[in-house]
Amino acid sequence: MKRLTIAFLIGGLALTAWLIIEVGAPMIGAALSTAGWGGLLAICLFHLIATALMGLAWWLLQRLGKLWVFIWGRLVRDAGSEVLPLSQIGGYVLGARAVIVHGVAGIAVAAATVVDATLEFTAQITYSTLGLMLFVWLSPSSAIASFVLAMLGVATLAAIALIALQRRGSDLPARLAQRLSGSFLGRLFGSTAAVQAEITKLLRLERVWASYLCHLGAWIVSGVEAWLALWLMGASLSLPTVLAVESLVYATRAMAFMVPNAIGVQEGAYIVLGGAFGLTPEFALSLSFLKRGRDFALGIPALASWQVWEGRKQWGTRNPLMLTIPSDPRAGKDG
Repeated sequence: MKRLTIAFLIGGLALTAWLIIEVGAPMIGAALSTAGWGGLLAICLFHLIATALMGLAWWLLQRLGKLWVFIWGRLVRDAGSEVLPLSQIGGYVLGARAVIVHGVAGIAVAAATVVDATLEFTAQITYSTLGLMLFVWLSPSSAIASFVLAMLGVATLAAIALIALQRRGSDLPARLAQRLSGSFLGRLFGSTAAVQAEITKLLRLERVWASYLCHLGAWIVSGVEAWLALWLMGASLSLPTVLAVESLVYATRAMAFMVPNAIGVQEGAYIVLGGAFGLTPEFALSLSFLKRGRDFALGIPALASWQVWEGRKQWGTRNPLMLTIPSDPRAGKDG
Protein backbone atom coordinates (compact mmCIF):
# COMPACT_ATOMS: atom_id res chain seq x y z
CA MET A 1 0.00 0.00 0.00
CA LYS A 2 2.84 2.40 0.83
CA ARG A 3 4.56 1.66 -2.47
CA LEU A 4 1.32 2.23 -4.35
CA THR A 5 0.79 5.55 -2.55
CA ILE A 6 4.32 6.66 -3.42
CA ALA A 7 3.77 5.64 -7.04
CA PHE A 8 0.54 7.66 -7.19
CA LEU A 9 2.29 10.66 -5.64
CA ILE A 10 5.15 10.56 -8.13
CA GLY A 11 2.73 10.13 -11.03
CA GLY A 12 0.61 13.04 -9.82
CA LEU A 13 3.60 15.32 -9.45
CA ALA A 14 4.82 14.39 -12.92
CA LEU A 15 1.39 15.12 -14.41
CA THR A 16 1.20 18.48 -12.63
CA ALA A 17 4.68 19.45 -13.86
CA TRP A 18 3.75 18.49 -17.40
CA LEU A 19 0.56 20.58 -17.23
CA ILE A 20 2.49 23.61 -15.98
CA ILE A 21 4.96 23.29 -18.86
CA GLU A 22 2.19 22.86 -21.43
CA VAL A 23 0.07 25.76 -20.18
CA GLY A 24 2.99 28.05 -19.37
CA ALA A 25 4.22 29.08 -15.95
CA PRO A 26 4.19 32.84 -16.78
CA MET A 27 0.50 32.75 -17.70
CA ILE A 28 -0.37 30.87 -14.51
CA GLY A 29 1.73 33.29 -12.46
CA ALA A 30 -0.04 36.28 -14.02
CA ALA A 31 -3.46 34.94 -13.02
CA LEU A 32 -2.28 34.21 -9.48
CA SER A 33 -0.67 37.63 -9.13
CA THR A 34 -3.99 39.25 -10.04
CA ALA A 35 -5.56 37.68 -6.97
CA GLY A 36 -2.47 38.41 -4.87
CA TRP A 37 -2.00 37.77 -1.17
CA GLY A 38 -5.25 39.57 -0.45
CA GLY A 39 -7.11 37.09 -2.61
CA LEU A 40 -5.48 34.18 -0.81
CA LEU A 41 -6.49 35.67 2.53
CA ALA A 42 -10.06 36.20 1.32
CA ILE A 43 -10.59 32.59 0.26
CA CYS A 44 -8.91 31.32 3.44
CA LEU A 45 -11.41 33.27 5.54
CA PHE A 46 -14.28 32.19 3.31
CA HIS A 47 -13.20 28.55 3.55
CA LEU A 48 -13.48 28.71 7.33
CA ILE A 49 -17.25 28.96 6.88
CA ALA A 50 -17.26 25.55 5.19
CA THR A 51 -14.90 24.17 7.83
CA ALA A 52 -17.17 25.39 10.62
CA LEU A 53 -20.16 23.71 8.96
CA MET A 54 -18.25 20.44 8.60
CA GLY A 55 -17.08 20.58 12.19
CA LEU A 56 -20.65 21.26 13.31
CA ALA A 57 -21.87 18.27 11.29
CA TRP A 58 -19.33 16.04 13.05
CA TRP A 59 -20.15 17.39 16.52
CA LEU A 60 -23.93 17.08 16.04
CA LEU A 61 -23.69 13.30 15.80
CA GLN A 62 -22.55 12.82 19.40
CA ARG A 63 -22.71 16.29 20.96
CA LEU A 64 -19.81 15.34 23.20
CA GLY A 65 -17.08 17.80 24.08
CA LYS A 66 -16.96 21.37 22.82
CA LEU A 67 -17.98 22.40 19.33
CA TRP A 68 -14.73 24.26 18.67
CA VAL A 69 -12.76 21.04 19.30
CA PHE A 70 -14.55 19.33 16.41
CA ILE A 71 -14.12 22.35 14.14
CA TRP A 72 -10.41 22.36 14.97
CA GLY A 73 -10.32 18.57 14.52
CA ARG A 74 -11.84 19.05 11.08
CA LEU A 75 -9.06 21.51 10.23
CA VAL A 76 -6.52 18.89 11.29
CA ARG A 77 -8.32 16.22 9.27
CA ASP A 78 -8.25 18.34 6.12
CA ALA A 79 -4.62 19.29 6.74
CA GLY A 80 -3.68 15.62 6.97
CA SER A 81 -5.37 14.98 3.61
CA GLU A 82 -4.22 18.12 1.78
CA VAL A 83 -0.86 19.08 3.27
CA LEU A 84 0.85 15.89 4.36
CA PRO A 85 1.83 13.30 1.71
CA LEU A 86 -0.92 10.93 2.85
CA SER A 87 -3.95 9.50 1.12
CA GLN A 88 -7.22 11.23 1.97
CA ILE A 89 -7.88 8.40 4.45
CA GLY A 90 -4.91 9.46 6.57
CA GLY A 91 -6.56 12.77 7.36
CA TYR A 92 -9.46 11.01 9.09
CA VAL A 93 -7.03 9.34 11.46
CA LEU A 94 -5.29 12.61 12.36
CA GLY A 95 -8.58 14.46 12.85
CA ALA A 96 -9.90 11.73 15.14
CA ARG A 97 -6.72 11.80 17.19
CA ALA A 98 -6.97 15.60 17.52
CA VAL A 99 -10.42 15.25 19.11
CA ILE A 100 -9.34 12.35 21.36
CA VAL A 101 -6.49 14.50 22.71
CA HIS A 102 -9.16 16.83 24.12
CA GLY A 103 -10.72 14.07 26.18
CA VAL A 104 -13.53 12.74 23.99
CA ALA A 105 -13.88 8.94 24.26
CA GLY A 106 -12.19 6.98 21.50
CA ILE A 107 -15.24 4.79 20.80
CA ALA A 108 -17.45 7.87 20.37
CA VAL A 109 -14.91 9.54 18.09
CA ALA A 110 -14.42 6.42 15.95
CA ALA A 111 -18.17 5.91 15.49
CA ALA A 112 -18.84 9.57 14.78
CA THR A 113 -15.95 9.69 12.27
CA VAL A 114 -17.27 6.70 10.31
CA VAL A 115 -20.84 8.06 10.24
CA ASP A 116 -19.64 11.59 9.49
CA ALA A 117 -17.59 10.34 6.53
CA THR A 118 -20.64 8.42 5.26
CA LEU A 119 -22.90 11.46 5.54
CA GLU A 120 -20.33 13.72 3.90
CA PHE A 121 -20.05 11.25 1.03
CA THR A 122 -23.84 11.14 0.71
CA ALA A 123 -24.06 14.95 0.72
CA GLN A 124 -21.34 15.05 -1.93
CA ILE A 125 -23.41 12.75 -4.15
CA THR A 126 -26.34 15.16 -3.79
CA TYR A 127 -24.06 18.10 -4.56
CA SER A 128 -22.55 16.33 -7.57
CA THR A 129 -26.02 15.43 -8.84
CA LEU A 130 -26.95 19.10 -8.65
CA GLY A 131 -23.73 19.92 -10.49
CA LEU A 132 -24.47 17.34 -13.18
CA MET A 133 -27.94 18.82 -13.71
CA LEU A 134 -26.38 22.25 -14.12
CA PHE A 135 -23.72 20.76 -16.39
CA VAL A 136 -26.30 19.17 -18.71
CA TRP A 137 -28.40 22.34 -18.68
CA LEU A 138 -25.46 24.57 -19.55
CA SER A 139 -23.73 22.15 -21.95
CA PRO A 140 -26.28 19.56 -23.18
CA SER A 141 -24.06 18.28 -26.00
CA SER A 142 -21.06 17.50 -23.79
CA ALA A 143 -19.86 13.87 -23.88
CA ILE A 144 -18.53 14.20 -20.33
CA ALA A 145 -22.04 14.19 -18.84
CA SER A 146 -22.69 10.50 -19.54
CA PHE A 147 -19.39 9.49 -17.96
CA VAL A 148 -20.09 11.56 -14.85
CA LEU A 149 -23.61 10.14 -14.64
CA ALA A 150 -22.15 6.62 -14.62
CA MET A 151 -19.73 7.59 -11.84
CA LEU A 152 -22.56 9.07 -9.79
CA GLY A 153 -24.58 5.89 -10.24
CA VAL A 154 -21.73 3.78 -8.89
CA ALA A 155 -21.17 6.22 -6.00
CA THR A 156 -24.87 6.19 -5.10
CA LEU A 157 -24.94 2.40 -4.98
CA ALA A 158 -21.80 2.43 -2.81
CA ALA A 159 -23.37 4.93 -0.40
CA ILE A 160 -26.58 2.91 -0.13
CA ALA A 161 -24.61 -0.28 0.51
CA LEU A 162 -22.44 1.42 3.12
CA ILE A 163 -25.41 2.84 5.05
CA ALA A 164 -27.24 -0.51 4.86
CA LEU A 165 -24.21 -2.34 6.26
CA GLN A 166 -23.93 0.10 9.14
CA ARG A 167 -27.63 0.06 9.98
CA ARG A 168 -27.79 -3.73 9.98
CA GLY A 169 -24.94 -4.02 12.43
CA SER A 170 -22.20 -5.27 10.11
CA ASP A 171 -18.81 -4.66 11.70
CA LEU A 172 -17.12 -4.19 8.31
CA PRO A 173 -17.02 -0.34 8.50
CA ALA A 174 -15.70 -0.43 12.07
CA ARG A 175 -13.08 -3.08 11.24
CA LEU A 176 -12.01 -1.09 8.20
CA ALA A 177 -11.69 2.10 10.29
CA GLN A 178 -9.51 0.31 12.85
CA ARG A 179 -7.46 -1.36 10.14
CA LEU A 180 -6.71 2.01 8.52
CA SER A 181 -6.00 3.71 11.86
CA GLY A 182 -3.13 1.40 12.84
CA SER A 183 -2.47 -0.35 16.11
CA PHE A 184 -1.94 2.78 18.25
CA LEU A 185 -5.14 4.57 17.31
CA GLY A 186 -6.94 1.25 17.12
CA ARG A 187 -6.38 0.81 20.86
CA LEU A 188 -7.64 4.32 21.52
CA PHE A 189 -10.81 3.72 19.50
CA GLY A 190 -11.74 0.62 21.48
CA SER A 191 -13.14 -2.74 20.41
CA THR A 192 -14.71 -3.20 16.99
CA ALA A 193 -17.96 -4.48 18.52
CA ALA A 194 -18.33 -1.40 20.73
CA VAL A 195 -17.62 0.96 17.83
CA GLN A 196 -20.12 -0.83 15.59
CA ALA A 197 -22.79 -0.71 18.29
CA GLU A 198 -22.26 3.04 18.55
CA ILE A 199 -22.42 3.43 14.75
CA THR A 200 -25.73 1.56 14.60
CA LYS A 201 -27.15 3.75 17.37
CA LEU A 202 -26.08 6.96 15.64
CA LEU A 203 -27.67 6.03 12.33
CA ARG A 204 -31.02 5.55 14.05
CA LEU A 205 -31.08 9.09 15.43
CA GLU A 206 -32.81 11.97 13.67
CA ARG A 207 -29.76 14.18 14.16
CA VAL A 208 -28.07 12.51 11.17
CA TRP A 209 -30.28 14.65 8.93
CA ALA A 210 -28.98 17.83 10.55
CA SER A 211 -25.43 16.59 10.01
CA TYR A 212 -26.20 15.72 6.38
CA LEU A 213 -27.64 19.21 5.73
CA CYS A 214 -24.57 20.84 7.30
CA HIS A 215 -22.35 18.86 4.93
CA LEU A 216 -24.48 19.77 1.94
CA GLY A 217 -24.27 23.42 2.96
CA ALA A 218 -20.50 23.13 3.27
CA TRP A 219 -20.23 21.71 -0.26
CA ILE A 220 -22.27 24.59 -1.66
CA VAL A 221 -20.14 27.11 0.24
CA SER A 222 -17.01 25.54 -1.26
CA GLY A 223 -18.49 26.06 -4.73
CA VAL A 224 -19.16 29.73 -3.99
CA GLU A 225 -15.58 29.97 -2.75
CA ALA A 226 -14.29 28.72 -6.12
CA TRP A 227 -16.41 31.35 -7.89
CA LEU A 228 -14.93 34.01 -5.59
CA ALA A 229 -11.39 32.80 -6.34
CA LEU A 230 -11.95 33.00 -10.09
CA TRP A 231 -13.52 36.44 -9.75
CA LEU A 232 -10.48 37.64 -7.80
CA MET A 233 -8.24 36.39 -10.62
CA GLY A 234 -10.31 38.19 -13.25
CA ALA A 235 -12.15 35.20 -14.76
CA SER A 236 -15.83 35.91 -15.38
CA LEU A 237 -17.83 32.69 -15.04
CA SER A 238 -21.36 32.58 -13.68
CA LEU A 239 -22.01 31.01 -10.29
CA PRO A 240 -24.08 28.10 -11.74
CA THR A 241 -21.22 27.31 -14.12
CA VAL A 242 -18.65 27.27 -11.35
CA LEU A 243 -20.90 25.14 -9.15
CA ALA A 244 -21.24 22.62 -11.98
CA VAL A 245 -17.48 22.44 -12.52
CA GLU A 246 -16.58 22.44 -8.84
CA SER A 247 -19.00 19.68 -7.87
CA LEU A 248 -17.77 17.38 -10.64
CA VAL A 249 -14.11 18.12 -9.89
CA TYR A 250 -14.60 16.95 -6.33
CA ALA A 251 -16.55 13.92 -7.53
CA THR A 252 -13.45 13.06 -9.57
CA ARG A 253 -11.25 13.61 -6.53
CA ALA A 254 -13.41 11.25 -4.49
CA MET A 255 -12.92 8.51 -7.07
CA ALA A 256 -9.15 9.00 -6.80
CA PHE A 257 -9.05 8.85 -2.98
CA MET A 258 -5.83 6.81 -2.96
CA VAL A 259 -3.84 9.58 -4.66
CA PRO A 260 -2.11 11.71 -1.98
CA ASN A 261 -3.54 15.23 -1.97
CA ALA A 262 -5.28 14.30 -5.27
CA ILE A 263 -2.16 15.78 -6.84
CA GLY A 264 -2.48 15.91 -10.61
CA VAL A 265 -6.07 14.61 -10.47
CA GLN A 266 -7.45 17.94 -9.27
CA GLU A 267 -5.44 19.92 -11.81
CA GLY A 268 -6.44 17.69 -14.73
CA ALA A 269 -10.09 17.71 -13.71
CA TYR A 270 -10.21 21.50 -13.59
CA ILE A 271 -8.71 21.74 -17.08
CA VAL A 272 -11.04 19.15 -18.64
CA LEU A 273 -14.28 20.16 -16.90
CA GLY A 274 -13.56 23.89 -16.90
CA GLY A 275 -12.65 23.75 -20.57
CA ALA A 276 -16.19 22.59 -21.39
CA PHE A 277 -17.40 26.03 -20.25
CA GLY A 278 -14.65 28.16 -21.71
CA LEU A 279 -12.39 28.30 -18.65
CA THR A 280 -8.91 28.66 -20.07
CA PRO A 281 -6.19 26.25 -18.86
CA GLU A 282 -4.18 28.95 -17.12
CA PHE A 283 -7.19 29.99 -15.02
CA ALA A 284 -8.07 26.35 -14.35
CA LEU A 285 -4.58 25.60 -13.02
CA SER A 286 -4.43 28.91 -11.17
CA LEU A 287 -7.67 28.07 -9.37
CA SER A 288 -6.27 24.69 -8.34
CA PHE A 289 -2.99 26.20 -7.14
CA LEU A 290 -4.74 29.00 -5.26
CA LYS A 291 -6.83 26.41 -3.42
CA ARG A 292 -3.71 24.42 -2.62
CA GLY A 293 -2.14 27.59 -1.26
CA ARG A 294 -5.22 27.99 0.94
CA ASP A 295 -4.81 24.41 2.16
CA PHE A 296 -1.22 25.10 3.21
CA ALA A 297 -2.07 28.47 4.78
CA LEU A 298 -4.75 26.86 6.98
CA GLY A 299 -3.28 23.38 7.30
CA ILE A 300 0.22 24.14 8.55
CA PRO A 301 -0.98 26.14 11.61
CA ALA A 302 -3.59 23.44 12.30
CA LEU A 303 -0.98 20.68 12.27
CA ALA A 304 1.40 22.78 14.37
CA SER A 305 -1.29 23.42 16.98
CA TRP A 306 -2.12 19.70 17.03
CA GLN A 307 1.54 18.90 17.72
CA VAL A 308 1.54 21.40 20.58
CA TRP A 309 -1.56 19.81 22.14
CA GLU A 310 -0.14 16.35 21.57
CA GLY A 311 3.12 17.37 23.24
CA ARG A 312 1.32 18.86 26.23
CA LYS A 313 -0.73 15.68 26.57
CA GLN A 314 2.34 13.44 26.52
CA TRP A 315 4.31 15.74 28.84
CA GLY A 316 1.44 15.88 31.31
CA THR A 317 1.09 12.10 31.51
CA ARG A 318 4.82 11.40 31.77
CA ASN A 319 5.97 14.21 34.04
CA PRO A 320 6.42 12.58 37.49
CA LEU A 321 5.81 15.87 39.29
CA MET A 322 2.35 16.20 37.80
CA LEU A 323 1.58 12.58 38.66
CA THR A 324 2.65 12.74 42.31
CA ILE A 325 1.41 16.11 43.52
CA PRO A 326 -1.54 15.30 45.84
CA SER A 327 -4.72 17.34 45.76
CA ASP A 328 -5.34 19.75 48.59
CA PRO A 329 -7.99 18.22 50.89
CA ARG A 330 -9.06 21.73 51.95
CA ALA A 331 -10.01 22.62 48.38
CA GLY A 332 -13.24 20.61 48.58
CA LYS A 333 -14.87 19.01 45.57
CA ASP A 334 -13.60 21.58 43.12
CA GLY A 335 -10.03 21.63 44.41
